Amino acid sequence: MLALDNPQDGYEQAYYDRVTGERLEVVSKLVPLASSPSNLPRTPETVRLCPHCQELVELDLSDCPYCHRRMPPVGNGRSRPESA
Repeated sequence: MLALDNPQDGYEQAYYDRVTGERLEVVSKLVPLASSPSNLPRTPETVRLCPHCQELVELDLSDCPYCHRRMPPVGNGRSRPESA
């Protein structure tokens, strides 16, 4: 729950637990990322590290949008799985 407190010098934004009413402390903020040419949602299952610049890049991209270098194929690079 979001509430506005009124300290002596003005208003202050505060968050409170809905069940206990305890005031919560903000420990981090979400920063939006720049748009990407990928159509995949940005989740841990759909990103990998660029081997050149170490930035997180979506799996469906062939070129890194940060360093603009070609990335190796996803997986072990083989087109077919090994036969047993």
